[in-house]
Amino acid sequence: MAVAHKGSISMGLVLIPVGLYKTTVDNDIHFNQLCRESKQRIQYKKYCRHCDTEVTSDDIIKGYEYEKGKYVVMTNEELEKLKTKKDKTIHILQFAKISEVNMTYFEKDYYAVPDSGAEKAYELLRQSLLAEKKVAIAKTVMGTNEKLLVLYPTKNGIIVKTLFYEDEIASMPKSVPKMKLDENELNMAKLLIQNMTKPFEAAAYRDEYQARLREAIMKKIQGQEIVAVDSGEPSNVIDLMEALQKSLELTGAHKEQGTA
Repeated sequence: MAVAHKGSISMGLVLIPVGLYKTTVDNDIHFNQLCRESKQRIQYKKYCRHCDTEVTSDDIIKGYEYEKGKYVVMTNEELEKLKTKKDKTIHILQFAKISEVNMTYFEKDYYAVPDSGAEKAYELLRQSLLAEKKVAIAKTVMGTNEKLLVLYPTKNGIIVKTLFYEDEIASMPKSVPKMKLDENELNMAKLLIQNMTKPFEAAAYRDEYQARLREAIMKKIQGQEIVAVDSGEPSNVIDLMEALQKSLELTGAHKEQGTA
């Protein structure tokens, strides 16, 4: 697995060289765009309208539009000069409880893996965070962006979570009114939650659509027709109590079967 970012975790005067690696892989099926007639893949060319010619990557520079049609050019060398050695480290700013970090701010996750010789300092940080039940809030520069981070300890290592900044979080498009609830409905909803509660196991879930898609592609390769899956639309339930009661009956039966 390729390293996504190289740097050092800075905790006071302690430096812990690490590499950040993506925690996820893309297993989704991706389609290419083809010409309807020839079935050949569509290619996109980079074109300069002013010069009326196709351009290559070497011909392209970065520009910021400060007024309509007016750009200031920034070279890669100029952008690199804006980064300091401090920027390139994962500089711990403070410690906090993970419950104090709103999950809405979470963006991407990375495994932090210590470089050779940094294992002891890495383990010291991990165990200390676990013992104190805290996470570290840090900053670093990844690419051309300064990232806010959470260093989250686990039993196997440290997960680095990139965060959105507060000004990047959109407000709710519509406020949700606080409704007065019927006590019976609330009790039934609580019982439904209790019936459906069990330890979370990620391996118990799979992307069923991707599985059907892979099967359909194999069938088409073999010359078979695609058969439609059940497309019945769920009916809109108006009676909330009736829906809760039926849900309780279903989950109660499943629960009894599971414990039999």
